[in-house]
Amino acid sequence: MPLHVPPAPAPALRTVLTALGSPTAVREARTPSLRMAEGPVTPEHPLPVHVLDRTDPAGTSTRLAAWRFLIRCGERSVAAADTMLTPDGWAFSHFFEGPYITATERALRQAENMKQSFQPRLLSVPELYMLTLWLHGDCAADGATGHPAPSDLLVPLAPAPPGIASHRPHRFAEFLPLLTHRLTAAPLLSSPA
Repeated sequence: MPLHVPPAPAPALRTVLTALGSPTAVREARTPSLRMAEGPVTPEHPLPVHVLDRTDPAGTSTRLAAWRFLIRCGERSVAAADTMLTPDGWAFSHFFEGPYITATERALRQAENMKQSFQPRLLSVPELYMLTLWLHGDCAADGATGHPAPSDLLVPLAPAPPGIASHRPHRFAEFLPLLTHRLTAAPLLSSPA
């Protein structure tokens, strides 16, 4: 089924296009593949990036942290660009590359082959150094708001934390207990009494 990508804020896209058009921004970016790209580069697949702030019996809490654009050159994505919300509106944050670019593309292709339609988002769990493709079941929802519904799918992107399989979809309601356990697990070493 097709994915229903939420529209990115126009100012966020403009800041990425401006950065891509700036030789200084591209040259100073720590993204060799972007600097060495031959041919035009275009921002595609805008995804809202939400951060999971809380998982406890009272519920979950997420917040919008960024809009991420995959930067495509030819047939593949070579980098990504993040934007952030400032008091003056959306601003370009940075370019980057690494394994999450390829993993995001793979998870998006995987989601396109599912029987149900979804709205793709990214959900970051900073305490676990984990990023997931969040497949939201309400395709008409505002991509900048909301929290995962019990039936939404989370697809951990590679590299995933130990014990969590990359690219294996999990219903949020079934995955939440694992996340809660991981986030509240006691430290391995205790301090001396």
